[in-house]
Formats: sequence, structure tokens, C-alpha cells
Amino acid sequence: MEELKINMNKLLQERVNKGERVVKETHDENKRNVNHDSIDSNVGSKTNHIPKIDMRNFDGKDPATWISQMEQLFDLNNVKNTQKVHMATLYLEPNQFVWYQWLCSRKKFITWAIFTEELIAHYEDTKRNAFFSQLIGIKQKGSIMEHIEEFQKLNIRVKDIQ
Repeated sequence: MEELKINMNKLLQERVNKGERVVKETHDENKRNVNHDSIDSNVGSKTNHIPKIDMRNFDGKDPATWISQMEQLFDLNNVKNTQKVHMATLYLEPNQFVWYQWLCSRKKFITWAIFTEELIAHYEDTKRNAFFSQLIGIKQKGSIMEHIEEFQKLNIRVKDIQ
């Protein structure tokens, strides 16, 4: 029986070294079920990689749009909630990264919700009236499509309007 175990372990090791996906079965003598543990050929390597994303850096302007774009990319790449803040900070310009370091010094734990709330509070024009004033005073300067886009940008920032 011992020789059979040794031969099985050798075979298992050969398959792992060849890059094959192997299923390891372990039997518990006290239980009747069999545990199946998946063994990847990349044993010891990090399997939760951060996807490469082609994304513009946040320069302090238009945080709501930047956050929305980041969230779309997170969804498309199945980024875990625990990775979102770390990944997003890779896309901060140097001055905005200094702001993030300041935020870290104030808060011990920063979730994506906290990060986005603080980012908007710091970088968004906090004078809601400024956006409302721009919206009601908007004048068409270019094509109708450019006018509609400008209207939509301002309209999304004006809160509590029916």
C-alpha cells in the first residue's frame, strides 16, 4: 500500500510539473466522503492577478465620471471589492496620490465606498448651486450634439432636481 502511495505521488508531481490540471483526492478514514482539491500547475504563484486596464489617470477633474468609468472596468474585469481602492490609486496623478496618502493618515480602513465619497467631497465642486447655475444658463455654442453632451454633464451633477 505504501508503494502505491509513493507511485501516485510521483505521478501527481509529474503532471503538475508538465502544467496539467490535476485533482487531488484525500480520504478521511473517519468520514465516508472524499475531498477534491484542485491543484493548479502554478502552485505557489499568485492566481488573483490585477487585470491590466487602459484607463485615464485621475487629475482632480470630473471625479464622478472617473469613478463611473473605474466601476465599469471593475465590473468587466471582475475586480474584487478588496482590490478596488488599491487598483484605483494606481490611476491617480501625483497630486491626487498625495491626497490619497493624506486620506490614509486620517482613516485606518478605506473601502471603495469611503474612497469614492471622500474623492467626490474633495474634488467635486461642492457648491451645488454652481452646477445648477451653469445648467440654467447653458447656451448652445457648438453643434446640437455638443450642447446635449454639455447639458448631460451638468444635469448629472445637479442633485435633487425633479
